[in-house]
Amino acid sequence: MKLVITMSRRFGTGASIIAEELSKLLHIPVYDKAYIEQQVHDCLYASEAEAIRKLAETPCIILGRCASDILKDRLNVFNIFVCADKEDRIRRIMELEQLSYEDAEKKIHDTDQQRANYYYEHTGKTWGDVNDYHMILDTSKLGIENCANILMQYFKRQDYI
Repeated sequence: MKLVITMSRRFGTGASIIAEELSKLLHIPVYDKAYIEQQVHDCLYASEAEAIRKLAETPCIILGRCASDILKDRLNVFNIFVCADKEDRIRRIMELEQLSYEDAEKKIHDTDQQRANYYYEHTGKTWGDVNDYHMILDTSKLGIENCANILMQYFKRQDYI
């Protein structure tokens, strides 16, 4: 199966680390907002959606950009949502970006709000609704370092890879 993985995530969960690790294990590329925006000229949602459909013609991992909804009718797509406890996310962002507790907390709140608004604006759905994903990974409980291996074991058992 030509597996395409979409990964939605709350800010500060470590999802990009999981995506990079999966990329190495599966030998497939990761596409994020910056990459997708480089593929289009006008940064309109319709253009991004078309770019995502084109990227999903081959195995890949797509971070965010409503990819789970854009590709919802494809049988080879596996949708993941990554979450974590708020305190863990704050500590991670404080460390990564050298921010104060208050600034990290604000950045997490603002980024999550922007993502929720973007998702709702383009899909009419609630961002993070468990019904829209095949798997939810809580990096506070599972550990960022374990998530890629958990996914690999699952993919192998399901004969996705």
